[in-house]
Amino acid sequence: MAETLTPRVTALPTGRHPDRPFDPPAELAGFRERHPLVRMTYPDGHDGWLATGYDACRAVLADRRFSSRYELMHLPVPIVGAPPELPPAPVGDLTGIDAPEHTRLRRLLIGWFTVRRMRALTERVEEITADRLDAMERTGAPVDLVAEFASPIPALVICELLGVPYGDRDTFRRHVLTLTDTISAAEEKGAAIDALQAYLLDLVRAKRARPGQDILSSLTGSDLSDDELAGTGAFLLAAGLDTTANMLALGTFALLRHPDQITALRSDPENSVEELLRYLTIAHTNVRAALEDVEVEGQLIRAGESVTIAMHAANRDPAQYPDPDTLDLRRRTTGHLALGHGIHQCLGQQLARVEMQVAFPALFARFPTLRLDCDPADVPLRVHSTIFGVHTLPISW
Repeated sequence: MAETLTPRVTALPTGRHPDRPFDPPAELAGFRERHPLVRMTYPDGHDGWLATGYDACRAVLADRRFSSRYELMHLPVPIVGAPPELPPAPVGDLTGIDAPEHTRLRRLLIGWFTVRRMRALTERVEEITADRLDAMERTGAPVDLVAEFASPIPALVICELLGVPYGDRDTFRRHVLTLTDTISAAEEKGAAIDALQAYLLDLVRAKRARPGQDILSSLTGSDLSDDELAGTGAFLLAAGLDTTANMLALGTFALLRHPDQITALRSDPENSVEELLRYLTIAHTNVRAALEDVEVEGQLIRAGESVTIAMHAANRDPAQYPDPDTLDLRRRTTGHLALGHGIHQCLGQQLARVEMQVAFPALFARFPTLRLDCDPADVPLRVHSTIFGVHTLPISW
């Protein structure tokens, strides 16, 4: 397709309509209707691409000719004080590396996150969930669901899996929030990475001296260095603390705004979770850099060009999902991109599924009169973050 016929976007839309907070920015649907892959001017002046169509996004995510290395890509949103070129991924960060290094690290971890192992963990997730519900009941309404339920459940689970003291969770969460927002300065993000790495290094050395029955202890028997072990632990903690917490909170917000869907949630939690993942797509955008010339959807992407992948737009593509802007927990939702696709598909996806399949039904069973304790328009959204969600969610019953 000739460049003169290729639609062009001057900036990545990030704003959400206050009356429809669960929907992606409305402009993305307009871009998708014109073409699933459009030219986009990046904040640093780079001339790259924006993918909004389901097939286009899936194709880029699946194609190993597109790199995940941070130092090769351009950011679709500005970060205060960021250098002209991004540094390589921190040691152990699977998101920002390619094969074969990515393959080596993932193979060491994948056995801990299989469907069978995660299902075996269900009883423990049920115990943790019941404990949090008991605590909420003792405290009495109103409470902040984020602080009392959504954050503690995945934090307890991932801390147990990694062998990290649960008392340190708030420190980790603070650093993770710094890393995932788009308004913290680059030096703040660097300091957060350094702090996480220093803590995990001390923990790794302790595990080598006295190993336990946890992931980090098991990895001390591998060929990973202390730095690699610490980095991998920081990566798993960051992923396990923030993503599921935001799905639990934002998902509850969505269900309270769509109470007709709660019956379907009770009858089929597994399918309901897939539809919530599709509908909300909290990890909404990603970036890849072309390692060579690649044609996608009739467009020639040149080597070195960045492609921003709008997964939230892809998961609302009517060509893939009829009536995509409707939350329908009875919909048989398959193939969504909320957990990524290709070799970088979410490592902990089965863990996240178990946590949500347990926590959502348990919450509404314990508190059948659950309701928002504020005007929906006053719920503070995480609009300046790579992980969408809510900062707080006041609830009552």
